[in-house]
Amino acid sequence: MTVLHLAREGDETRLLPMLRACHTELGLQSEEWALREAMAPILEGAPHGAIYIAGPARAPIGYAAISFGWSLVAGGLSAELDEIWVRPAIRGRGIGGELLSTLPRALSAAGLRRLRLQVPSPDHALARLARAAGYRTTEGALSFSRAF
Repeated sequence: MTVLHLAREGDETRLLPMLRACHTELGLQSEEWALREAMAPILEGAPHGAIYIAGPARAPIGYAAISFGWSLVAGGLSAELDEIWVRPAIRGRGIGGELLSTLPRALSAAGLRRLRLQVPSPDHALARLARAAGYRTTEGALSFSRAF
């Protein structure tokens, strides 16, 4: 079983290389200062999100970033898996699927009622992992977003 620990202040040096690698894979242009600014409140304990580091503290193998909200439909605390990333050299060993299974169990103890994630396409590796971990598509739903 992969060890998960909640990222805190001081974990920036372990997280930044993984965030940059993830964003590069996704084709996102992310400046280091912007990544630091985005994760600082979470690492300082803001209740709006959490970042979980997978693997040994000294040599992490991945991370999952979650943002929290409230849903009347779900009946309470809801979360969105904002990012999930595992080092390419160790992909295919079940770690991503383990993260998708472990996080909801751990967070449900804190009152989480629903965890959502978006995938690029139905045949994407993350979609396959999500289905295997028990996630289901929302019937008839389309996802929209608007950046400000």
